[in-house]
Amino acid sequence: MKLSIVILAAGQGKRMYSNLPKVLHHLADKPLLEHVLRCATQLSPETIYIVHGHGGEQVKQQLTPAIEQLNPIKVTWVEQSEQLGTGHAVAQVMPLIPDDHQMLVLYGDVPLIKVTTLQTLCQKIAPQQLGLLTVTLDNPQGYGRIVRKQGNVTQIVEEKDADAEIKTIHEVNTGILVLPVKELRYWLNQLNNHNSQGEYYLTDIIALAVQNNFMIATCSPENSDEVLGVNDRVQLAYLERCYQTQQVHRLMLSGVTVRDPERLDIRGTITAGKDVIIDVNVILEGKVTLGNGVKIGPHTYIRNSDIGDNAEILANTVIEESKIGEQCRIGPFARLRPEVVLDQAVRIGNFVEVKKSTVAHHSKINHLTYVGDSEVGSEVNIGAGTIVCNYDGANKHKTIIGDRVFIGSDTQLIAPVKIGDGATIGAGSTIMQDAPAEKLTLSRSEQRTIPNWKRRPKKEDK
Repeated sequence: MKLSIVILAAGQGKRMYSNLPKVLHHLADKPLLEHVLRCATQLSPETIYIVHGHGGEQVKQQLTPAIEQLNPIKVTWVEQSEQLGTGHAVAQVMPLIPDDHQMLVLYGDVPLIKVTTLQTLCQKIAPQQLGLLTVTLDNPQGYGRIVRKQGNVTQIVEEKDADAEIKTIHEVNTGILVLPVKELRYWLNQLNNHNSQGEYYLTDIIALAVQNNFMIATCSPENSDEVLGVNDRVQLAYLERCYQTQQVHRLMLSGVTVRDPERLDIRGTITAGKDVIIDVNVILEGKVTLGNGVKIGPHTYIRNSDIGDNAEILANTVIEESKIGEQCRIGPFARLRPEVVLDQAVRIGNFVEVKKSTVAHHSKINHLTYVGDSEVGSEVNIGAGTIVCNYDGANKHKTIIGDRVFIGSDTQLIAPVKIGDGATIGAGSTIMQDAPAEKLTLSRSEQRTIPNWKRRPKKEDK
């Protein structure tokens, strides 16, 4: 089957009360439309057509990076300058699609649709048939009802046009359907806007197809959440939680212990080994790999990073675009900024910030320290309050710290500077020149006591 996919994404989303087009609102840190687009590509269509309208240029701009990642799938943008209904939206695409294609219609604000559901729907298609995705809801209010006669679908009636009897029907239209393009051209020309909305409904195609002796083949998703759309921020929050529940359940079924599934947010792709433990209020974003036996403490944020086997990330730690070796211990209250690489059994302690640096095995940076643009050797101990002064106000400079170095507390290393293997730096030093290996280097002014000095008295309150 030659398949073209049309994603309708032209709506403004008035109930979002936002300057942002509705399909650009985020779910799990991606625009709603991107979720639909990524699902659509898994069906390997000939082309994906995105019908845009409100904020079209903004939508294009934000989706371009995702589309570039999806090559070689071809994505074509089609403008719907006036929003005259779903039938009108699909009509804008028709000149671009060959007659021998089937068209799958999706919606840019329905982000949880699964590829397996769409595959089942497409497989329903046979000659003289349409494929229609329906769902049965306990509360069908607001949805178009599926009208059947002797079990066969005969039409879809929108709620605003439905009488009391039709409103008792609980099987509703999801809007997702597969149609033969050749016949669709004819049916679209037959549509009218004689309804309460004054719009051209794509759903009216169903009745026209039945009149032309087409059967309507239906199927339903496993879960109704798949086909729920976003019209306001309450619905967006609900679908966010649905998505997170799905992701967390998948993670737990792979062997990860999650202390509280309601308090883990996954905003990317997570790969985890055996016996991983994740505490509460953790956010995993982008591409994150967790090795065997990793423990992640509460209130932790990890983005685009690899965490090695048996590493422990303590509470309130932030890790971005870094690689953490086996048996490392990070935190609490530590921050690893991008381009940090830690070797085996490194310890990064509380209120330590590391940026664009490598730290070799068994080194310790335990307290209140900043290390930036540095190479730190193995078995190094960096004392509390140490600062690598890597920025001169215009440029960044590199610091190299050799193996087995001991740096005393409250030290400033003024880059560029090199500390030789086995060197010791005395506490309170400001190091502006290279320090030789195996030697004690320090810089201190002479301690003095001023005789007859008295502290200035406080002024009395008037």
